[in-house]
Amino acid sequence: MPEAVILADGDFPSADVPLQILREARFLCCCDGAAIKAIGQGFAPDAIVGDGDSLPIDIKNQLAHLIHHESEQEDNDLTKATRFCMAKGFKRIAYLGATGKREDHTLGNIFLLPHYVRQYGITPEIYTDHGWFCVINGPTELVTFPGQQISLFNVSCKDVKGDGFKWNPYVYEEFWQGTLNEATGNHLMLSIDGLMLVYRTYLAKKI
Repeated sequence: MPEAVILADGDFPSADVPLQILREARFLCCCDGAAIKAIGQGFAPDAIVGDGDSLPIDIKNQLAHLIHHESEQEDNDLTKATRFCMAKGFKRIAYLGATGKREDHTLGNIFLLPHYVRQYGITPEIYTDHGWFCVINGPTELVTFPGQQISLFNVSCKDVKGDGFKWNPYVYEEFWQGTLNEATGNHLMLSIDGLMLVYRTYLAKKI
């Protein structure tokens, strides 16, 4: 389990895996408007981080002791919440509600993960209703299962080798080139010399 969970204001989780992570969160940090959704679903935030624009005045007053105001506009609320959790010593962070709604927000949030690894040295993962994103750096073994769908997004690798894939990975020059691969067994081996964003599904591909 992650040390902290950050709930963003995208699509609220509905699948078993992200909901279990939310229920078992040791520390729940909500990005502004996500706090309203969390409370409405029976969850209690430990902190609310953002500029406060998305919170009604009655919620602001009721939860004033949990709100940590961030007025700078260079970074989005996800990054502000990340810095807040880091200041509390959390390094393994799961992100929920970071996808859905506007597609540009979804893409931006996903590709913040390699940035967080490089700049902050944390272990971030985004969980959606279908699968999850993580970042690997250097030679890595991943636990999988036959038929699990895998997508690889090359961030900074110049040398890529893999084993256990339906199609052998290589040095992708475009983000789409490493999508829609598949695990053939219970383990994947990736030998890489940089950062790779990896997406894995919860379920095997339906035949």
